Amino acid sequence: MATTLKGPGVYLAQFAGDTAPFDSWAAITRWAGQKGFKGVQIPSWDARIFDLRRAAESKTYCDEVAGVARENGVAITELGTHLQGQLVAVHPAYDEAFDSFAPDAVKGNPAARQAWAVEQMLLSAKASLNLGLTSNVSFPGALAWPYLYPWPQRPAGLIDTAFDELARRWRPIFDAFDEANCHVCFELHPGEDLFDGTTFEMFLDKVDQHPRCCINYDPSHFVLQQLDYLAFIDIYHSRIKALHIKDAEFRPTGRQGVYSGYAPWVDRAGRFRSLGDGQVDFGAIFSKMARHNYPGWAVLEWECCLKHPEDGAAEGAAFIRDHIIRVTDKAFDDFAGAKPDPAQLRRMLGI
Repeated sequence: MATTLKGPGVYLAQFAGDTAPFDSWAAITRWAGQKGFKGVQIPSWDARIFDLRRAAESKTYCDEVAGVARENGVAITELGTHLQGQLVAVHPAYDEAFDSFAPDAVKGNPAARQAWAVEQMLLSAKASLNLGLTSNVSFPGALAWPYLYPWPQRPAGLIDTAFDELARRWRPIFDAFDEANCHVCFELHPGEDLFDGTTFEMFLDKVDQHPRCCINYDPSHFVLQQLDYLAFIDIYHSRIKALHIKDAEFRPTGRQGVYSGYAPWVDRAGRFRSLGDGQVDFGAIFSKMARHNYPGWAVLEWECCLKHPEDGAAEGAAFIRDHIIRVTDKAFDDFAGAKPDPAQLRRMLGI
C-alpha cells in the first residue's frame, strides 16, 4: 500500500540557543508548532533541550518529553547524533578541531573521546527505543578523508584499511540499534568517509550489508559534489530511512569550482541556501520518494549563507507542506477499466 510521507519537520540543531524561545524543550517545540511544523528532530547532544542519558535510562522521561511536544502540536521524528557519530572516528589531523564537540573530560585524549562517542551512540539507541523512534540521523566519522585526492599517490590498501577500521567501530553500534529496532541513517557528507554512493557501498560491504546501516538523504551535499541526486534515490531508496530537505546551488566561475579556493561560504561556488532559493528540484525528489513509498519524515535542515533562520524556518515549513504528495489509492484510468475475462484475453491474443 502506498504511503504519504510525513511532514513538515525541522531539525532543531541550528535553532537551539541560550535565548527564548530556543532555550528549553517546551519553548522550542511551541515555536516549531507555531511556525507550521508537525515534527521536530532532536540534536541529542544539546542539554539545553534534551537529556540523552536520562532518555536512555527512563521511559517515563521520554513519555514526558513526547507529551510536551504533542501538546505543542509536534511529534519527535528522530534523534540527531551527528556530533557523537563524528567522534567515533577522527583522523589525528582533526583532533583539535573536533575536540570542540566533546566534553572537557575527554578533550586532548583521542581514545577517551572515541569511547565517549561510542557510549553516546549506544545511549542514543536506548533512547530511540524508549521514544518509539525507528531512525537515527548521524555522521560516520572519518579516517581516510585527508587522502581524498589521490596526490600524493595513496599506498595500496590505505582506503581498505581505513574502512575496515571504521566498520569494526560501527558494527557493535549497529547491533545495539538492531536490538532497539532503529536504523542508523548516515548523512553522506564531505568530511566523512561516507560522502557518496560509492563510499556508502564500500562501507556496507565491510559491515556485511548490515540492515541497520542506512542513509539520511540530503540532496544539498550532492549538488555541491555535482552528483546526480535524483538517480541516487532510484539506486539507494531501500536504504533511505531519513530525509533532510535542504537546498543548495552550484555556480562555478572562471576562478573556482567544486573546491571553491578556500572561500568563505558566501563567496563559494557551491553554497547552501534556504528552501526554494537554490537549484534543487524538490518536485522531482518528492515524486521519487512517493514512487518508492518512503514512509518517514521530510525534515528541514536550515543552513543558508544569506537568509535569516527565522525566515528560512517559516518559509521552509510551507515549502515542505506544499511539496508533500498525497499518494493516490487508485489508478487515474480505473474509470475506463472492465472486469477481467479470461476468454476475452485469449481472443485478443489470438490464442
